[in-house]
Amino acid sequence: MKMKIGFIGLGIMGSRMAANLQKHGYPLVVFNRTRNKAEPLLGHCGTFAGSPAELAGRVDVLFSMLAHPDAVEQAALGENGFLTHLKPNALWVDCSSVNPSFSRKMAVSAAARQIHFVDAPVTGSAEPAAEAKLIFWVGADKSDLESIRPLLLCMGNKIVHTGGHGTGTSMKMVINLLIGNAMAAFAEAMALGQGLGLSQKLLFDSLLGTPAVAPFLALKRDKIDQRNYEAEFPMRWMQKDLHLATLSGYESGVAMPQTNITKETYRLAMRAGHDAEDFSAIYEYLSNDSDFAITGQKPPTPRDGTILTRPTHQVLSK
Repeated sequence: MKMKIGFIGLGIMGSRMAANLQKHGYPLVVFNRTRNKAEPLLGHCGTFAGSPAELAGRVDVLFSMLAHPDAVEQAALGENGFLTHLKPNALWVDCSSVNPSFSRKMAVSAAARQIHFVDAPVTGSAEPAAEAKLIFWVGADKSDLESIRPLLLCMGNKIVHTGGHGTGTSMKMVINLLIGNAMAAFAEAMALGQGLGLSQKLLFDSLLGTPAVAPFLALKRDKIDQRNYEAEFPMRWMQKDLHLATLSGYESGVAMPQTNITKETYRLAMRAGHDAEDFSAIYEYLSNDSDFAITGQKPPTPRDGTILTRPTHQVLSK
């Protein structure tokens, strides 16, 4: 008899991951704050729980894929939280993008209740999630990893055991730091090139595929060309991950000047109305900004009415 799986958090990633578990015949009990996101999973192999606590009492393994540490902690330890309702020796697999110290804190809370904790964040966006091509970075006891390996392989095609609790989220922090900085640096370089009179097409054709550009940036070309920033990875979550990376740097005594600047650039773009768009919309924000510096035309008014100040490079260029 197959294990009964619980899944909490059915956003862009979680909904696709849960669907892949279901495709492999695993019965699911699901919870999401908004039930409509769970509807495609309900039926013969899927039931909806009214709360995380209700879900916990009905499953052997619980996956969580939530937006940020506060959401995870609320689902686990808040009112109607699942952690006190899971069966002894059940497994909690947190795939959320959170900071390593938070994962270690959750591991301690789980152990106090005889629950096995695994931090298993993923690399991949909506399409790899749908195609079960995610990479899992797993911080856990080896025996716990082996017990859930078949489940992870329903959702991904690569599993890396990074070590003990918190090391999976540590690797996730490092990877998203690189992705977030690379996207912002590429957008700024493109803005400079266009400001110097080079066409967007020439820049794309010349830069993509060279050692100077991260390979994933080729996947963002269509979004930029078409000005269609439908979210695969929303900007607000990239900014959150960069913030958690800088928090982790503070906790571990590592200086992170570049990432601190980058995360605040994303924050300004969010204030300009790009928060729910794909993080590649940082190109739109920086390109508009460069147009103002060159032509004197005002950038778009932020949706919240905020008046944005000019970045320091304009002052320095006087």
